Amino acid sequence: MTESQSPIHVERWGWYSIGINVVLAAINLSVALASGSLAVRAEMVHNMVDFLTAVAVLIGLKLSTRKTKAFPYGLYKLENVISVFLAGMTFLTAYEIARDALFAQTTLTTVNVWMLLVIIVATAIPLIFSHFELKVGRAANSPALIADATEYRAHVFTTGTVFAALLTQWLAKAGIQNFPLDRVAALVIVVAIGKTGWELLSDGMRVLLDASLDADTLLEIRETIMAEPTVTEIKWVTGRNAGRFRFVEAEIALRVHELEKAETVTQRIEQRIREICPHIDRVLLHAEPVQRTHALYAVPLEDNKDTLSEHFGEAPYFGLLKVRLADGVVEAQQILTNPFVAIEKAKGIEVAEWLVAQKVDEVRLRQELHGKGPLYVLGDAGVEVRQTDTVTLEEVLSEELRINAARSPAVE
Repeated sequence: MTESQSPIHVERWGWYSIGINVVLAAINLSVALASGSLAVRAEMVHNMVDFLTAVAVLIGLKLSTRKTKAFPYGLYKLENVISVFLAGMTFLTAYEIARDALFAQTTLTTVNVWMLLVIIVATAIPLIFSHFELKVGRAANSPALIADATEYRAHVFTTGTVFAALLTQWLAKAGIQNFPLDRVAALVIVVAIGKTGWELLSDGMRVLLDASLDADTLLEIRETIMAEPTVTEIKWVTGRNAGRFRFVEAEIALRVHELEKAETVTQRIEQRIREICPHIDRVLLHAEPVQRTHALYAVPLEDNKDTLSEHFGEAPYFGLLKVRLADGVVEAQQILTNPFVAIEKAKGIEVAEWLVAQKVDEVRLRQELHGKGPLYVLGDAGVEVRQTDTVTLEEVLSEELRINAARSPAVE
């Protein structure tokens, strides 16, 4: 876990947000008291609401990673609850500003140059802070920090609108402009805040209602699982967000039957999923042995017809046969050129890995592989290897029919 992803680092930004809100509220309060501007007062109320939500964000960040007996999966969704709460406070702010803009009594507004300069500073502070907070929030995948940074972006716009309102009033008193924008600016702030609130609410509710991970992430997870040679089928894959963390669950069919080997495979798949998909809290894989109706046989060939080769790694061709186990019918057959026949070293291991990637179930060959590298590669992937004395593909199939008949229970 990098520093930007650590809970301590994320909590630190919660404290920063509280401090920034205190500074902004103090700035706008001083200007509001001196000017009597409705727009500035609305922005000050906006800052006070954000101060309360910043405190709530910090509480969410501190509690979200804790696990208890009552909450064994953690309190990750608390961050999304905070996001929804922040959205509610945002809507409340918009309502208060709209009510004042539409129905409050008109008051005399005083505007000086120092007020304009202070509002410029109040615009720059959230702009700079939101840039860095959003960067940290995305790195930590924290919805609370991302929501808070998004709210600061809204402050940049609304404070800029306040500046425009004060500027027009200052120009109006100087005889340059006669269209004060105080109430109009307040209503513009309402629209901006309402849009931000809706985005925060919809994003938070998606997670609280266990919406799925996005399609691209699920596809990447599915491809990662299928890249494991022992996996023959993915029955289903699901995933969801909880706070800044993700949960992934899948049911897969494995070629291996030994429990210890299956556990090794699932641990390997889990590690690969964590590597390609950040912020994973838990990967739950339901693995079961494959119930085969078909088998894919691989046979080393001396030619591109049906003569078996005496070698494995040096065989120029390989025949692949998809056989229906119930009656031995060959449903598909192809002959592939050995892509490693010309390499000088470890060609047997390379060929074994290549066959594993083809999802081969069984290999029949004339060469003895006992104690050799290819046998370990094939065995680790759950591929059955059997030596045969047959000479042609047709003889291999006949032999397999006899073996399958011997394995099947007698029919009375």
